[in-house]
Amino acid sequence: MCGIGGVFNARRHQSVDRQLLVNMAAIQAHRGPDGYGVECLDEMGVGFCHARLSIIDLNESRARQPFLTSDGQVLMAHNGEFYDFQRIRADLTAQGVHFSTKSDSEILLRMYQMQGLERTLPLLRGEFAFALFDREQDCLYLVRDRFGVKPQYWTLTSEGFVFGSELKVLFAHPAVERRFTSEGLFHQLMQTMVPGTTAFAGVHQVKPGYVLKVQRSGEHLDVSEWPYWDVNFPRKDERDRSLTESDHIAAVRAALLEAVEMRMVADVPVGCYLSGGIDSCSILGLASAVSQSPVKAFTIGFDDARYDESPIAKEMAEATGAEQDLLRLSGRELYGHMEKTLWHTERTIYNTLAVAKYLMSRHVNNVDYKVVMTGEGSDELFGGYPAFRRDMFLHGLDDLPEEERGLWESLLQQSNALVQGAMLSADQVDDPDLEAVVGFTPSCLQPWLACAPLVPDLLAPEHRAALTGYSPGKAIAAQLDSNQLEGRHALDKAQYVWIKTMLEGQILTWGGDRVDMANSMEARPAFLDHHLAATAVQVPPELRIKGKTEKYVLREAMSGLLPEVLYTREKFAFMAPPAHVDSEKWKEMKSLAEDYLSPKAIDAAGLLSQEGVQALFDRHEDPATSDAERVQMDAVINHLLGVQMLHRLFVATDIPELARQEADRLGWSVLMPV
Repeated sequence: MCGIGGVFNARRHQSVDRQLLVNMAAIQAHRGPDGYGVECLDEMGVGFCHARLSIIDLNESRARQPFLTSDGQVLMAHNGEFYDFQRIRADLTAQGVHFSTKSDSEILLRMYQMQGLERTLPLLRGEFAFALFDREQDCLYLVRDRFGVKPQYWTLTSEGFVFGSELKVLFAHPAVERRFTSEGLFHQLMQTMVPGTTAFAGVHQVKPGYVLKVQRSGEHLDVSEWPYWDVNFPRKDERDRSLTESDHIAAVRAALLEAVEMRMVADVPVGCYLSGGIDSCSILGLASAVSQSPVKAFTIGFDDARYDESPIAKEMAEATGAEQDLLRLSGRELYGHMEKTLWHTERTIYNTLAVAKYLMSRHVNNVDYKVVMTGEGSDELFGGYPAFRRDMFLHGLDDLPEEERGLWESLLQQSNALVQGAMLSADQVDDPDLEAVVGFTPSCLQPWLACAPLVPDLLAPEHRAALTGYSPGKAIAAQLDSNQLEGRHALDKAQYVWIKTMLEGQILTWGGDRVDMANSMEARPAFLDHHLAATAVQVPPELRIKGKTEKYVLREAMSGLLPEVLYTREKFAFMAPPAHVDSEKWKEMKSLAEDYLSPKAIDAAGLLSQEGVQALFDRHEDPATSDAERVQMDAVINHLLGVQMLHRLFVATDIPELARQEADRLGWSVLMPV
């Protein structure tokens, strides 16, 4: 895993400043502290940079990127991992292709030279974001992996096109504007992002599973995009009903094992993240069976027993012979590192689990590990979240009597009382625009749509006025592909919407890459292998959620690995204790609020309303406020702190100067063309 960046100027003969590219690499040195590289094609007005984290081919000089073909026709920079690269490299070598490195990244360059991008993309397996400049076509391609594990941002300036692995990489370029939009601010405060957007004016994400092409015509750049892959649940009338339950269980087991085996390949040790859930326990169980030596298992523990899963994780570690490493965290540590975490997430967070994961990746780095496998993606593919069960019961069981359906929902709400207001909405929320596209309002979005009415009163008057009549549900619905929803079962629809919104915008961002790579640590989510996903979508809804049991087919596939307490346990959302349940944590949060939400700070940023913020705190502390409302308001308060932090970090701070200083500190420079 690494960090990349680059500039593609509209005017062909406007060369790119090499030191600027070095600065863009330096400000993301946490993503790649093992070396940097810059490559420019001066006569073409294009230049790339790369900050390297050495995982495959540790030879610094041999595998340094960006890569440029010997004929100067193709320039490439790659962030991520390609699996199965040894087989592909051997096959290409047998066809007469010469490789200069042992890096997995080089297979992309050679396949593109041989067969072009369209034929290459289906062969790429893993987590990646890359840039390719083709001199003959005079165009730039940006590509992001299928689920969005790896980030990729871009913007257009008056001079040209700028891209990078993080927002701060773009902001290191002095021509890139750093300003919140009213819509971006709204979505930061309600949690759910509009796919493909950011909080900042003119700055976009390459969408998961998409190609973005920048074509130069004269002195003009034309930007287009198209999907090369999507999660494709079969239509209800197209499912293969000849497959038995046993067939699906065996297929899931085989596909997951293959995904884990591939992710064990590295030139450095590979560990595992281990919570008390089926997902990470399954990964650890398979990794331990594959490995010839004990696997290092890293576990987060909280000082509130209601949210702490470490006892189950310990049982799993002992069962597999893993070497467990437990990091126990308190409220003081979680809010004490919130600012640093947001420097890396570059978006707000509703729960301090993001901080906990930032601290864990720091710990992993401190014990000299660079790679861990994780369990992200299992709930998305196999129907693990409480919201999915709720949608299954309400919209996917047509033959269930109304009174029995109500009983199921009541049981679900009781068993997930701790996360009401966050993972589940306390009350039903219906959005007409989402219903028009999906057929119902997915339960996964309802907690955040329930926050939306709170937002206008929290905004500064000019932002509030700009958002008159704005519908967040409509903006999100417009980005969903109706062709992938039409004719699908309700559970398929619910999972698809989550994958397109919460997975990419939250779990893989502030719960994944950004807090992992903050400390130079590569996370490999085996469940997000697209071959496994192709197997998972074939599992019928009634085997993903069977009766009251979520992830049924995965439980059965992994039953031989799982401790009995975990095999029979209902899904519990892994999150850090909210601020209001811990007096020490509430005190730490209030301390941050005294700084970031003071009248002076609010006036300086110009984003929020002093009166609205104070009214929210007053309501939070009102004895009549319910626990579910407090969970919801805890999330909104975290978002209020977050937007103020983001303003101070990225708007009020001179990022181009900061990037230059970071390059000086690291000793990274370009004294002559390279």
